[in-house]
Amino acid sequence: MKKYKCLLFDVDGTLLDFDKTEEYALYHTFEDYGIVLSDEMKQRYEEINKQLWKDFENGLIDKKTIVYTRFVQLFKEFDINEDGIAFEDDYQETLGKGYFVLPHAREMLEKLSLKYPLYVVTNGVSKTQYSRLKGTHIDQYFQDIFVSEDIGYQKPRKEYFDYCFEKIENIDKEHTLIIGDSLSSDMQGGINVGIDTCWFNPHHLKKPQDMDITYEIHDLRELLKL
Repeated sequence: MKKYKCLLFDVDGTLLDFDKTEEYALYHTFEDYGIVLSDEMKQRYEEINKQLWKDFENGLIDKKTIVYTRFVQLFKEFDINEDGIAFEDDYQETLGKGYFVLPHAREMLEKLSLKYPLYVVTNGVSKTQYSRLKGTHIDQYFQDIFVSEDIGYQKPRKEYFDYCFEKIENIDKEHTLIIGDSLSSDMQGGINVGIDTCWFNPHHLKKPQDMDITYEIHDLRELLKL
């Protein structure tokens, strides 16, 4: 087992429960606008959003296109006469108040931070991510926080990680590990820059045969054993 000197953590789906946060923000924002969020509308939003994020990770669109397209498109399809851009701003504000930490994340970070320098590597809207990390008080465990919107590149792009490595003092890629739940951004990102990867897979999804993942865990406490 290799000894690591630096640990990189994804946020959504790894440390914070984004599903709960998203549901909280969606329902509260729609309620504030007096719009009934039907199951059909919610499902369509998820489809639009998923495709936009996929295009973003592939470098086809920028972050602004994601956030200022999804509700505009949704409202157009459902013939809702509301400003999708203004709605997005209010949604982001509410999203930043979604303080839901995943099981065992806090205790795991507290213990690891005593022995290792920890860093956040996350795709997302900067204001929202900083608000959630601060609101849950887990920001205290990290040496630095790297948000794609600030950097101008996103995981899994090599340019994103190059920026992070330039900012991390005395980085030793051979002894750096990235921990995350996303195969397409976290695991592929680690592979792209030649660092070890740890796939957090709480739902026991099938591991891709063509992806060389270093470790796989189903509970965050397993990191302490690694």
